[in-house]
Amino acid sequence: MLTVRDVLDLAVVRAGVPEVLAGSGALESSVRWVHVAELKSLAGLLEGGELVLTTGLAFEDSSAEAARYLGELAAAGAAGVVVEITAQRPQAESALRQAAGEATLPVILLTRRIRFVEVTEVVHRMLVAGQLAQLERSRQVHEVFTMLSLENAPPEEIVARTAELIGSPVVLEDVAHLVLAFAAAGVPASELLNGWAERSRLVHYREETARAGDAGWLQAPVGLRGQRWGRLVVPAGGPAGGPAGGQAGGQAGGHAGVDGDDVMVLERAGQALTINRMAERDQRELGHQARAGLLHELRRPGALEESEALARAAALGLSAAPVYLPVVFRLDRRPGEEPIEVQRRERALLDLLHSVLAAARVPALAASLQAGVLGVLLAVPARQLEDPVLERLCGQLAEQASVDWAVGVGRGRPDLLAAAAGLDEAAHVAESAAGLGSAAGLGSAAGPGGGRRFYRSADVRLRGLLSMLRDDPRAAAFAEAELAPISQDSGALDLLQRFVESGGNKARLARHGYVSRPTLYAKLARLQEQLGVRLDDAESRTSLHVALLLHKLRG
Repeated sequence: MLTVRDVLDLAVVRAGVPEVLAGSGALESSVRWVHVAELKSLAGLLEGGELVLTTGLAFEDSSAEAARYLGELAAAGAAGVVVEITAQRPQAESALRQAAGEATLPVILLTRRIRFVEVTEVVHRMLVAGQLAQLERSRQVHEVFTMLSLENAPPEEIVARTAELIGSPVVLEDVAHLVLAFAAAGVPASELLNGWAERSRLVHYREETARAGDAGWLQAPVGLRGQRWGRLVVPAGGPAGGPAGGQAGGQAGGHAGVDGDDVMVLERAGQALTINRMAERDQRELGHQARAGLLHELRRPGALEESEALARAAALGLSAAPVYLPVVFRLDRRPGEEPIEVQRRERALLDLLHSVLAAARVPALAASLQAGVLGVLLAVPARQLEDPVLERLCGQLAEQASVDWAVGVGRGRPDLLAAAAGLDEAAHVAESAAGLGSAAGLGSAAGPGGGRRFYRSADVRLRGLLSMLRDDPRAAAFAEAELAPISQDSGALDLLQRFVESGGNKARLARHGYVSRPTLYAKLARLQEQLGVRLDDAESRTSLHVALLLHKLRG
């Protein structure tokens, strides 16, 4: 922006030997235009920011008229007034000097004649050139951030280019004042980020690009209005010494003045970050939909031929392999949890799963099967590598998130369609493992505390089936009917448990828990009498064993 001081420094103006009579502190006021006028009143003709050139004919030799004239100019927002009064008019000069004592805007006296038309030509040329330069700068900035958006540049690169264009450190933080990316622009990172969260909390968020806080930080919100997820900050005290890289600060809430270029750059950077995040989210969402659609088609009998299934899976990243392994992740249910929260946790697990798979370079097809359940088809190089691949995958997942899921694994197949059909088996195993937990002796479904990281059918077997049926009223009625005579007798229940676990072998049971066989036989006879069934009958023992398992699962 051109200022009054800049105009006074022009050779054509210096030829008039300018003398500042008033408003020396306002010489940095911006000059929007130069206006030559000899009217007594300019009220209604000015819009603000004009530098008025006059010979003083409007007030002639009257100090009162001169004071009125200067007051009107100040009220109209004029940037200043340049009055040319030569030695032949000493009374006019005296009147102006007297009136200038009360003036607030810059009042400049020229005592030598100059050509006003030359002043207007030079100044207007400079103003137009400045506007063109501003347009060119705007075009350049627009191109920079447009290319960054088209290239889906990461936040670090966008912030780095922003700092380069502004010439000051720039920080991208989230709503919790955690630094997501920064460019130090020559300042030591330790100095820039030292105590960042505490310092940043003192500078409140604004919904518009503005300076804020006592330190005068320049900030721009990032994200859609009402959905802000962060802000870009140019901390005060940049490498040039002043706020925002040496620019003597504008006031909070203003875009005008020396902050104008930085505001433009910061706002375009914020838009680029917002667009890239939305594009990334949309791209991720489209990928999720494509994988989920294919996974459901693969599970539907007769929907696809093997060759077509392999081709479509390869197009989504699941390369051909000797073995395809079906795996299902089932999120633990939380009491009173809303469906939207289940969906949020499911999406977080799916994003984390894709990240871990990519880092481990394990080809896979992963998608949501239903609320809280994720299905995965893994491409495994050989059958003997199934467990190592699963151990590494589940271990890395557990390291990066709080574990609250169960993992079920089906049988590996050489055919993709057959493996996809095995997702139902894996889902059953995951549901069984989640229901059993440590209560059934399997340990945590996620692996901590000595439990397994994943389960197969052989790990859950009958217990897994019963864990799924434990809340069925018919299963509950069966267990209660079988155990009703001894349901309140803990000693009898313990004896029956030991008996069925020993396979009905009385000799083995006596060796492991009782002193003598006669004592054991007497206790078993009493137990058989209480139950009203024959304990030496295999079907009776099976029924009682199932009832005991249900009783234990139901607590």
